[in-house]
Amino acid sequence: MLTVSEISDTLGIIAGNRSLPLLFAKQARDLGVKRLVAVAFEGETDPELAKLVDDIIWLKVGQLAKMVSAFTARGVKQCVMVGQIAPKNLFDLRPDLRAMALLLKLKERNARTIFGAIADALKKDGVELVEATPWLKPLMPGNGFHLGPKLSDEQRSDTRFGYDIAKEVSRLDIGQTVVVKNGAVLAVEGFEGTDKCLARGGELAGKDGGAVAVKVAREKHDMRFDIPCIGAKTVDICASSGVSVLALEAGKTLLLEEDEVKKLASKHSIALTTVS
Repeated sequence: MLTVSEISDTLGIIAGNRSLPLLFAKQARDLGVKRLVAVAFEGETDPELAKLVDDIIWLKVGQLAKMVSAFTARGVKQCVMVGQIAPKNLFDLRPDLRAMALLLKLKERNARTIFGAIADALKKDGVELVEATPWLKPLMPGNGFHLGPKLSDEQRSDTRFGYDIAKEVSRLDIGQTVVVKNGAVLAVEGFEGTDKCLARGGELAGKDGGAVAVKVAREKHDMRFDIPCIGAKTVDICASSGVSVLALEAGKTLLLEEDEVKKLASKHSIALTTVS
């Protein structure tokens, strides 16, 4: 992994949705990046990002050739991928010829293989996809982090059980989040993503709620893309779905909008903790 000091003065951003691209741009500026060039996606990326970067190029999801040329034409040699970019969007929207050729070569189609292939495509044209974590590490809660109510013995047991299941599921490249209750697995994240997994698992917990959700990183997780993260919307979904505990793998998951998350955790009596 490159350090901040090894990154050039110009950095590209492949910007997905939600608040992380904006937060990353601010962090990168604070840590000395002089020029930021963003590739943004119509209907996905927050338009506010334009105010935080030097240049922004708007594309449709799946326009791989235009994304690569947007960087190469502006002299970008290194870029990061931040914000949620759902792999399924490459199928829902019409990919260009280069993206279609990339997809046809893949035997497995998941976040790791699709984004890994995109990283290879960028590299062929002289653009290296690097980890965003050197700028974001302060936003990853470590061991001992806790917000909200103290866990009961049953919740601690479910947290440990959920962590073991989530690590195994992630090892199999299925997903990174599980929802459990009383030692039973209620939901496993698949292609639908974390939010829908939480909603489905919380619903299956019954009227009393009390579900425990655990989110982890894969073993040898490629942090160049698909960085595990949660924010205020995640806590809102937990509150509306009957999830009482949200446990994150220590040092491996981004906590966004921390002030708002604290307010929501307190308001809805949701425990937010770390596990390892």
